[in-house]
Amino acid sequence: MSTDPAVASHQTSNDMTAVHQAGEPSTLLSCRQRHRLRAALAGKLLAVCYGAGVDSTALLVALKLAGLRPDVITFADVMAEKPETMAHLDRIDALLARWGWPPITICWKSTLPGTGYDDLYGNCIANETLPSLAFGMKSCSIKWKQKPQDQAIKGAKSGPNASPPHPVWIEAQRRGERIIKLIGYDCSPADLRRSRNLPTADADFDYLYPLQMLGWTRPDCVDVITAALGAEYVPIKSACFFCPASKLWELFWLAAHHPNLLERALVLERNALTGRHSRFNDVEFGASWEELVRNADRFPSSNTTVGLGRSFAWNHWARLNDVVDGEFRVRRGEGDRAHFTARATELLQFEKANRATGARPANRQNLIRQPEHVPRRPLAGHIVEGATK
Repeated sequence: MSTDPAVASHQTSNDMTAVHQAGEPSTLLSCRQRHRLRAALAGKLLAVCYGAGVDSTALLVALKLAGLRPDVITFADVMAEKPETMAHLDRIDALLARWGWPPITICWKSTLPGTGYDDLYGNCIANETLPSLAFGMKSCSIKWKQKPQDQAIKGAKSGPNASPPHPVWIEAQRRGERIIKLIGYDCSPADLRRSRNLPTADADFDYLYPLQMLGWTRPDCVDVITAALGAEYVPIKSACFFCPASKLWELFWLAAHHPNLLERALVLERNALTGRHSRFNDVEFGASWEELVRNADRFPSSNTTVGLGRSFAWNHWARLNDVVDGEFRVRRGEGDRAHFTARATELLQFEKANRATGARPANRQNLIRQPEHVPRRPLAGHIVEGATK
């Protein structure tokens, strides 16, 4: 693979303003950090698994600062990202063109004709189920993200995803070398835990985590992106709009900015919990799921998944917090949206404070009802931009 020396300074404000002329050290990457990355990656065949979030965007910046150029950058589109994420992809693609880097290869899982759906949301609706993450599994990520990205590089001989191999795969076979997949896991406790439990290689690829090699945490990543590219390049969290890992502040944010997407998520949840494959046991809970959602203050404690929140149902949360009307349509008034934005900001700040002090996160069942001191839907208010995680 070819390296990419740092370019001259005084580029446009949308470019890498922190990148200095070749040979000059960057203020964002120390000589030791740059040497560490280059010792591990220079001359290797590199594939960036781009998630369009903070970490993977910081990964691109780190490679640029180290004078390294990936051979392929893949992004798995499950057709469920928020509009802001897709707009960020376009911004990054334009940036990569200015750098002379390969464009993002957008890949997705193609389904067989007659399946009746062509994305993860449709899969859940057709099978009347929740994403596997709601049950503590990761098969939706493997099926809809990992495999399409693997096939975009290796190619596929048959099936709906049939395609020739990427040139980097052909080059790897010619050299008799392995491609290194670069994953954007940072040094937060959660990401360190994830990476420790993953293999360093499989049958086709080796795996490395450059952000962890640099010692960067998520706040470090935000700072580096801001300094190198500008605050407009710091993306929102990349995730499906119905992701079971969503935090409560993200639900309020979704209600404020994309009520139509939240409504679709509520439909998916109700479809799964009242459908033929529902694991919800009316006898165990003393009432039907619908009755509890509409009338109860909380769900009885149980190990059973009761909704997209696993321990709580998004529909139940939406009713308790007056996010929806009696027909479970998300409220769209100016005051409503201002209120949802304020709640999102408050909960995000609460989460950040807990993270800074090392406090254990509170039980989400105890947080889904809004505190009495928070006013319910002010008549007017300024709607701020979405908070970045």
